[in-house]
Amino acid sequence: MKILHTADWHLGHRLHEQSQFEEQSLFLSWIKTYIIDQKIDVLLISGDVFDTGSPSNQSLEMYYSFLVKLNGTTCKSIIITGGNHDSPGTLNAPKHILGALSIKVVGKATENIKDEVFEIEINNEKVIIAAVPYLRDGDIRRAVAGETFDELTDKYKTALINHYVSAADQCKLINTNNAPVIAMGHLFATGGTISDSEQNIYVGTLGHIGAEDFPTYFDYIALGHLHRPQIIGGNDKVRYSGSPNVLSFSEINYDKKVIILSVENNKITEIKDDVIPNFREFYKLTGSLEECMSKFSSLTSNSYNLTPWVEIALKEDHTVNTDDLKSEATQYPFEILKIGLKNQRKVKGIEELLENTKSIKELLPTEVFKLKCEEMDYDLEKRPEVWDAFNEILQSVKKQ
Repeated sequence: MKILHTADWHLGHRLHEQSQFEEQSLFLSWIKTYIIDQKIDVLLISGDVFDTGSPSNQSLEMYYSFLVKLNGTTCKSIIITGGNHDSPGTLNAPKHILGALSIKVVGKATENIKDEVFEIEINNEKVIIAAVPYLRDGDIRRAVAGETFDELTDKYKTALINHYVSAADQCKLINTNNAPVIAMGHLFATGGTISDSEQNIYVGTLGHIGAEDFPTYFDYIALGHLHRPQIIGGNDKVRYSGSPNVLSFSEINYDKKVIILSVENNKITEIKDDVIPNFREFYKLTGSLEECMSKFSSLTSNSYNLTPWVEIALKEDHTVNTDDLKSEATQYPFEILKIGLKNQRKVKGIEELLENTKSIKELLPTEVFKLKCEEMDYDLEKRPEVWDAFNEILQSVKKQ
């Protein structure tokens, strides 16, 4: 049996207001071909299928078309879990229909842990999957009025770990043949490396557990949430697959990957990764106006022929005029998505910062909040509960 682990597709994501529909479509076409060529039997998608809780019709079409196209391929089973960006209702709505296609969906924590555990048998090999979705505080723990910040943090972490312990116990109950056991998860595991595109969900240290906190009964833990492919805590069996497409210019200096598990004679015999093609070229230029413009001629596309996207960080005074740079760029087949100042963080006020920014949409809400606190001489490091509260409110607003 061959199992493919992927996550964080973020269908519908826009980079600096530019649609990424083209490269996302190319990825879905690529992974379908990969599944057929490599004879993949099981597909695991560990959360954040969509970029927002209210995906567009275009994004929903991509998702359902892909799932239908896999019907009839070597892939006989698909398991999809919800991430923090996903709406549990949107994912769960068609679960009974998708179940007829051997597609299991767990959009949110279930009332009965049995509903998160599946036994799959293909080619005379069995595997047990604990399909744990993103665990929201309210899904796994009763809120108590008057709780302190530390009490909330400790109780959530305990509830999170207990949920995985319960999942492991349920796997043991049905695992009569000593088959390999795989857990899925969507959370921040300590020791992971993040990029600018991730926005951690904060309720205390929500999801911040280590590789050692997972039950040892699991033979592999297929994680989603962090966009860089990586092994956690030096444990080869606890991995993030990472996102398949570039979601931020901070992600352009490493390969995007999928992870493949081979199961034979009731054991995971191999864990390997394969590089996903770079469907669009991304470039980040740093230097003076002249230095950046001198690099324009070297910015080329690739065999997929999508327009390259460019971000420029100028080492100039904040009063620099970028008209010459923009004019020069029109002669080349690429598109500049953002021009910023490398030393922009030294600008004191938000108003000054916005004067040098094309749109407030270029700033993350978390950046604006931090800048405003700095402007008011409010020390967030001494009041972490305020930072946590802001992020909790931010995520609640995003779900509306």
